[in-house]
Amino acid sequence: MSFRFLGLDPNQFSHLYGLSDADLAAAGAKRFVVDSTPGYPDRVEIRDLDVGERAILLNYEHQPADTPYRSRHAIFFHEGARRALDVVGVIPEAIRIRPISLRAFSDDGEMVDADLVDGDALAPLIERFLRNPAVAYLHAHYAKRGCYAARIERA
Repeated sequence: MSFRFLGLDPNQFSHLYGLSDADLAAAGAKRFVVDSTPGYPDRVEIRDLDVGERAILLNYEHQPADTPYRSRHAIFFHEGARRALDVVGVIPEAIRIRPISLRAFSDDGEMVDADLVDGDALAPLIERFLRNPAVAYLHAHYAKRGCYAARIERA
């Protein structure tokens, strides 16, 4: 079964681009200048940002369903990102190189299944979860810090 990785829509963050550190703080966000890689995984382009690029850290509601699984957590995104990643059948390197918690959700936002896997062994788990007709979409989370990484759907 083919799958698609989707980054977050950058338009929901563009109002933060270029703000002063004080204005970012007032919005509950913080800017970082990337000083090492890997280490700042962007959720729009789904890649580790390069040294010298700017990242914004923000608390983001990635699972807005009105269920006990409603969830929000810290995410990084590239300050200035213009286009969300949308790739079919490819596991982005920022995900492939990390342990991943994969969570499967139904249309109404209930968790159907979940498992932990090294990112380089993720494809078979994605395909197994997506074969279940009760699963509408998947969320990948970076297992160490629990941060949302990406949405995965059937292609």
